[in-house]
Amino acid sequence: MEIRLLDVAQHELDEAIEYYNAESPGLGDQFLLEVLSAFGRIRQLPNAWHPYTENSRRCQTRRFPYAIVYQILESEVLVVAVAHTHRRPEYWRDRLS
Repeated sequence: MEIRLLDVAQHELDEAIEYYNAESPGLGDQFLLEVLSAFGRIRQLPNAWHPYTENSRRCQTRRFPYAIVYQILESEVLVVAVAHTHRRPEYWRDRLS
């Protein structure tokens, strides 16, 4: 199943990578690898995570305090947020279709 990110979710991912690389060289790259690993798990088993809201699910990253919030659509998985789990809970809810 294909994974597509909303532009705003891509922006969140890019900002987090930049932040972590500024904190420690290479840390942002490690964060990206962790997110890509989460995408792989979601792609293989999109229904493996319990529903988070009525029409979304949330896959927690293992090492970083981020969650991938996504919807399972007919032909793809739509990532609506790459959300820091300790900031502004559920700020992304208005992005859900």
